[in-house]
Amino acid sequence: MSADDWWKHGIVYQIYPRSFQDSDGDGIGDLDGIRARLDHLVSLGIDAVWVSPVYPSPMADFGYDISDFCAIDPRFGSLGGFDALVRDCHARGLKLILDFVPNHTSDQHPWFVQSRSDRGSPRRDWYLWRDPAPDGGPPNNWLSNFGGPAWTLDPATGQYYCHSFLKAQPDLNWRNPEVRAAMYEVLRFWLRRGVDGFRVDVLYHLIKDDQFRDNPPNPDYADGDDPAHRWTPLYTADRPEMQQLVAEMRRVVDAFSDARSSRVLIGELYLPLARLVAYYGANAEGVLEGVQLPFNFQLIGTEWQARRIDRLVRDYEAALPAGAAPNWVLGNHDKPRIASRVGAPMARLAAMLLLTLRGTPTLYYGDEIGMTDVDIPRAEVQDPFEKNQPGKGLGRDPQRTPMQWSGAPQAGFTTGTPWLRLAPDWPTRNVAAQTQDPASMLALYRRLIALRRAHPALNQGAYEALDSQADLLAYARVAQGRRLVVVLNFGTGPATVPPDLVAGYPTVLASTAPARAALIDGALVLAGCEGIVLGPA
Repeated sequence: MSADDWWKHGIVYQIYPRSFQDSDGDGIGDLDGIRARLDHLVSLGIDAVWVSPVYPSPMADFGYDISDFCAIDPRFGSLGGFDALVRDCHARGLKLILDFVPNHTSDQHPWFVQSRSDRGSPRRDWYLWRDPAPDGGPPNNWLSNFGGPAWTLDPATGQYYCHSFLKAQPDLNWRNPEVRAAMYEVLRFWLRRGVDGFRVDVLYHLIKDDQFRDNPPNPDYADGDDPAHRWTPLYTADRPEMQQLVAEMRRVVDAFSDARSSRVLIGELYLPLARLVAYYGANAEGVLEGVQLPFNFQLIGTEWQARRIDRLVRDYEAALPAGAAPNWVLGNHDKPRIASRVGAPMARLAAMLLLTLRGTPTLYYGDEIGMTDVDIPRAEVQDPFEKNQPGKGLGRDPQRTPMQWSGAPQAGFTTGTPWLRLAPDWPTRNVAAQTQDPASMLALYRRLIALRRAHPALNQGAYEALDSQADLLAYARVAQGRRLVVVLNFGTGPATVPPDLVAGYPTVLASTAPARAALIDGALVLAGCEGIVLGPA
């Protein structure tokens, strides 16, 4: 593959920095800790490291409330340490992607401090301010994603400011050209330091309705659902003006691309399929001017059943604009881990699915060893989402626990006390132990990634859906005249593969079952939760 299109075929690995590796004993992961563990990522075989926010922050939302977009929080290190991380990544052939959080700032950011100081402040219009409703309450019915109204009254100036998340995270006014110019300069600051791209946080939230109209009722809302979903976010998300902003953002990043390597934008977008693919930004001539990778989260929320996933993949492939690069995600710092959602045996099948579908896969740290969600006692809860709406299962601490490196104290993550408790299985489920076990989840991930890198059919080939039945999902990947067949058994019991699906493909290139023979002789029967990649003789 050419150097300039690495993001089309590479593998992205997400690091939640607080939980990856602590280098100084304070119990919080940091940049030097990431540097110390880069060789693990090289041995895994990934291509790019996405690091969640490391900017200065009061940590109301653990780094997504930013008080300075162009610096590093001392908890994580320094700009010098960041530059060293960039150098170390590039020296190992790894790309580095940063989180870009453009929707809001911290309420302690100098911009907001100035904005709220006076109605006549030159930065007043950098944020969304509105007079109270006639009854003195919020200006409209918009809700915060973290619970309660999306408006907080500032008594000093007598107006409400908008916040799509915590009240400590006031929303920027992206209709203001000064705001856009300032945020684009943030991108340039980090691009000049050598970063290879950005994952753009809640991209679809940037523009709100210019008339501040009430959101309509959500007809699918039921008692017990997340209260933030009571209204359909018609006027607070995915507004028509977003496409112009995305194209502007793309032009800023493209200016730093060259023949050696292109820079990439990855958009966080929880949207229906038709709206998701619009963020590729296909213009009237079919040129893609949007983000190169609108995150495709469908595997996170779908029913884990062969027919459902088969339809999901077919629909996604059909919806992609010409020339668009697909992508797939199994988990992230906001959603329960895949091993907790589907169970350990099925998580192995999920790994094969992720790494053999067409498009760019994103791995979440710890999934390569099968880490699971951890029950966090109420007294130890850190996540503001859980604190604001306790007991609803919305908290994100369980999937953010420290990486399990070894059987050493604190799983080798820290010499101090971890900021979140470790999973109870860390003495046995860790990188060091699984490195010695050829049947482990880590060994499976390494084999699958190596297979993907070795075969153009897997890392850049076309996707060919195959007819299958019952609990079996089957498809082929084709490139340069070579065809590979993938068959996945989503059932818990054995399943016989129809002979016509695999005729002429007796060579086992990979299986989730470690004892699987290298050649198929006779009928192919997959064990429950087994997946297999087959090649020609």
